[in-house]
Amino acid sequence: MAHRTLKSSAYDHMVERLNRFPQGAPPSKTLYQILKILVSEKEAGLIAELPIKPFKAAEAARRWKLSEGQSRTILEELASRAILVDIEADGETVYVLPPPMAGFFEFSLMRLRGDVDQQVLAELFYQYLNVEEDFIKSLFVDGQTQLGRVFVNESVVADVADDQSLQVLDYERASEVIKSAGHIGVGLCYCRHKMEHLGKNCSAPLDICMTFNSSAESLTRSGYARAIDAAECLDLLDQAYQHNLVQFGENVQSRVNFICNCCGCCCEALIAARKYGILQPVHTSNFLPLVLPERCTGCAQCVQVCPVEAIGLVSANDPHQPKRHIARVNDDICLGCGVCVRVCAPRSLSLVPRAKRVFTPVDNVHRILVMAIERGKLQNLIFDNQILFSHRALAALLGAVLKLPPFKRALASEQMKSRYLVKLLEWHGRG
Repeated sequence: MAHRTLKSSAYDHMVERLNRFPQGAPPSKTLYQILKILVSEKEAGLIAELPIKPFKAAEAARRWKLSEGQSRTILEELASRAILVDIEADGETVYVLPPPMAGFFEFSLMRLRGDVDQQVLAELFYQYLNVEEDFIKSLFVDGQTQLGRVFVNESVVADVADDQSLQVLDYERASEVIKSAGHIGVGLCYCRHKMEHLGKNCSAPLDICMTFNSSAESLTRSGYARAIDAAECLDLLDQAYQHNLVQFGENVQSRVNFICNCCGCCCEALIAARKYGILQPVHTSNFLPLVLPERCTGCAQCVQVCPVEAIGLVSANDPHQPKRHIARVNDDICLGCGVCVRVCAPRSLSLVPRAKRVFTPVDNVHRILVMAIERGKLQNLIFDNQILFSHRALAALLGAVLKLPPFKRALASEQMKSRYLVKLLEWHGRG
C-alpha cells in the first residue's frame, strides 16, 4: 500500500486509534502527510493512547505513565491547537479527541494561523477529500445513520406557515438551535477556506461557520472561533439565507454542536450528496418541494440554485405551447432544504411533508452508538483499549441499545458476541 512508504509507528498507531471511532480516516499517503503537519511524532504516539470516551488529565497520565501535571500541559497544548476539545464540567476539565470530521480537520482551517502552512494543508485536504474517495465514502456512505442533516430554510417555512400539514419541529429549525445554545462561536468556513487556497472558492460568505455548546466553548477559548451572541448568529443565519446556502448540521435533536452554511460548489457534504445522492450520504429534511405545473414558467431559477442538481426541466406536454417546460424534482436525491422554493418568483413550488419522517438521533451519544452498530465498531465503545467501561456507563450504553429498533439490536448482538448482551436483548424483546 502507498501509505506504507511514509508510515511511522507513532502515526500508524494514531491512525488505528482514529479508526476505532465510527467516523474514522482510511489510511493513505495523504492522510499521513496531513497528520505530520498537525501533530509531531511524539504527539501522535500519545494521541494513539487516548480513550474514546471523554477523559480527565488523570486518565491520560495513567495511560502515558507521566505525572498529572505533565499530562495536563500536553493536553492543554493539544487543545490550544484544536486537536482536542476541552470541556469545563463541574469545575474540572474533560478532554475529547474529536474525529477528523466533523473535528480537527475543519478546526485547522477555521481561522487564519501561521504555525502551519495552510496552503499545503488545504492542498492535502483537497487530495484526501475531493480526489481520493475512501474517506468521503467512509464518512458519508457507510451505514444508514450519517454525521449530518439538512435544516429546512425557515424563510420558506414562514411563507407557508398557514399550511397546517407542514409541521416543523423545533429541532428542525436552525434558529431554535441558535436560541437554545449555551455557547455560540463563529469561524471561517473550512470548505470555502480550503477552496480559496486552491483558487476554486465561490463568493459566498466565509466567516459563517457556526459552532455551539461544548464545541463552541472549546473553540472560542482556543481562538479557533469568535464568541458571539444569539442575535448576531441569527443575523448570520439570515445572511446565509440571502446567499441561498444550505444549513447542514450535526445529526442530533438536542445540543447540536455545529451548523455549516453550505454551498454546492465547495462543501464536502453537498459534493458527496451530489456524487452519491442515491445512497443518501446526508440526512435530508422532512420536506420535499412540490411543483405546481399550472404556475411553473420554466424559468429554471430553481434548477440553477439547487446545490445537488435534484431539479431539472422537462416538457410540460402542453399541446397549446409545445415548447413549454416545467420543473421536475428528483425526490430520491432532493435534500428538502427549500432553497428552490425561496427563489421561485411565480410561487410554483411549495413544501410538502415527506411520506415518512427521517430518523434523527436524540443526542450525540445516541448517534455515535447507532453509527458504531452499523459500521461494526460497537465493541470499541464498550471495550476501550481492553478496559471495560464503568458499570454505570455500560448500563447506560446497554439501555440505549435496548431502545433501538429490533433489527439494529440484532446487529448489536451479532457484533458483541456476548452471551450476557444476547440474553438481555432476548429478555427485553419478550418483555
